[in-house]
Formats: sequence, structure tokens, C-alpha cells
Amino acid sequence: MLDPKQFDDLMQRMSSALPKGFQVLQEDVNRNLRASLESGLARMDLVTREEFDVQSAVLARTRTKLSALEKQVNALEQALAVKHPPAN
Repeated sequence: MLDPKQFDDLMQRMSSALPKGFQVLQEDVNRNLRASLESGLARMDLVTREEFDVQSAVLARTRTKLSALEKQVNALEQALAVKHPPAN
């Protein structure tokens, strides 16, 4: 989810975009906007940047391992084909 500083910055930008009449009620509006945003973001099932980076690293390692295994399988298949050529 957003860190508190980013969330506060977002709230400030949204409240400053309101028409002047609403800015008088800024504290009330901020509280309601914050509650609405928190509720909406909570329903989105978001991950943190740290969680995303960890999973990206895991995926990169998995891709590297998969590539190495594919090369090993191809080499074994070629060696097997040389020892036992297909009968025609």
C-alpha cells in the first residue's frame, strides 16, 4: 500500500483541487476523502513495492534456472540421438 507520506501528499493534492467553497470544509473533506481512499485501496488487494521487488527477483532466478535446464535437456536429447539414431 502507499506509505503515509505518499498518502498525505495525495490527500493534499486532492483537497487543493476542490472548489474554494469546499476548501472551507477542508478538514471534513480530508477526513472523508481519506476514509474513501483507504477503503478503496484496501479492496484492491495491492502489494507493497518491497513485495513486488522480492517476487521479481524470485522470477528472475527461476527464469535463469529454467533456461539452464532447457539447455541441459537439449544437450541430453542430442547425446541420446547420437547414441541411438532413429530407425527408418
